[in-house]
Amino acid sequence: MGRIDRYILWQFMLVFGLTALVLVMIYWVNRAVVLFDQLISDGQSAWVFLEFTALALPGVVKLVLPLAAFVAALVALNRLTGDSEFVVLQATGASPWRLARPVLAFGLIVMALMSVLSHGLVPASIGRIDSRQAEIAETATARLLREGEFVSPVPGVTLYIASVSAQGELRGLLLSDSREGGEPTTYTASHAYLVRGEGGPQLVMVDGQMQRIDPRTGGLLVTRYADLVYDLSPLLPSGGSDARSWREVGTLELLRPTPALEAETGRSAARLRAEGHNRMAETLLAPVAALLALAAMLQGGFSRFGAWKQVALGILLAIAVKAVEAVALQAARDDPALWPLVYAPALFGLAVGALLLARAARPWRRAGRADPAEAPA
Repeated sequence: MGRIDRYILWQFMLVFGLTALVLVMIYWVNRAVVLFDQLISDGQSAWVFLEFTALALPGVVKLVLPLAAFVAALVALNRLTGDSEFVVLQATGASPWRLARPVLAFGLIVMALMSVLSHGLVPASIGRIDSRQAEIAETATARLLREGEFVSPVPGVTLYIASVSAQGELRGLLLSDSREGGEPTTYTASHAYLVRGEGGPQLVMVDGQMQRIDPRTGGLLVTRYADLVYDLSPLLPSGGSDARSWREVGTLELLRPTPALEAETGRSAARLRAEGHNRMAETLLAPVAALLALAAMLQGGFSRFGAWKQVALGILLAIAVKAVEAVALQAARDDPALWPLVYAPALFGLAVGALLLARAARPWRRAGRADPAEAPA
C-alpha cells in the first residue's frame, strides 16, 4: 500500500476504534443489566456476575463490528471530504476504484476480526457460559439448606430447616407451596434427604404430614405420610446439559454435520449446514458496509453545505442491505435447503457498491446541459 492508502486506512482505524468502543459499551451495559438481575438477585457473587459479563463480550463485539465499520467509514470519509482531501486526490487523477483500495483493506481487517469472533471466540464463550450455568444449577441447592432461616427460592414457596446433620440429613423441615390456586399447601417432616433424580434434585420427606385448606368447606385437610418426594428442580435455575447446542459448535462441524451432531444438537443436517454458512456470510458484511459508505460519499461533487445527502444515501443503502438480510435469513431458516440465500445481502451490497462506483467513475451528463464541444462559437 502506498503512503496515501496508509493515511486513509489510518483515519478509518482511528474512527473505527472509537466507534466500536462506544457501541460495545452501550450494548455491553444493557447486557450487564440483564445479567445483574438474573445473577445477583439469584444469590450469586459479584465475581460470577463479572465472569458472565466477560463471557458475553465476544458476542456483543461480533454484533456491533459491522455497524461500527459502516459508521466509521461514513464519518472518516465525510471528514476527508469536508477537509477537501478527497477533492485533491480526485484532482490528481485518483479514480473511485483507486480510492476503494484502502477502504476494502479496512473492510478486510474488520472481516478478519469478525471471523475470529464468529468461528472461534463466540462458540467457545457460549460453551463456557453453558457449563458455568450447569455448575451454578448444581450448587444452587446449597442455598436452600440454610439452618434456622426461612428461604423463599421462588415466589409462593417458603422453606425452613431447623438443622442439617453432618451426614446431610435435614431435620425439622417445613415447606409451604402456594403457587397453584393461591391456597398454600404446607408440608412438614421430622427429617428429609436431598437426592438426585433424572429431572433434577428431589427432596424426600420422611414421617410427616401435608396440610391444606379444602376450598369447598374451608376445613383443614391433613394427610399423613411415611415418605413423600417433592421435586426441587422448578425452584432452582435451569442448568445446561452435557449436550452442546448448535451455537457452541465450531463452524467446520456445522458445515460437515454428522448423525451424532444432529442427535446432540437436535437439529437436522440441513439446518446445521445453513447455520454454518450464515456465520460465514455475516463476516462478509464488514467490507460490504465500508464499500457502500465509499460509494455513497462519491455520489455528487463538493458542496459547501456538507455531504449530508451522501450520508443519507449511505444510511438508506445500509437499511436496504439489512432488509435483504432479514428476508434471506428468514427464508433460509424456514427452508434450510435455501441456505445459499444467506449470501444474498453481501452480494446485493457488493453489486450496489460496484454500480455506484462505476457511476462515480463515469458520471452521467446532467439532463439539459449541452456538450461544450457543441456550443456555438
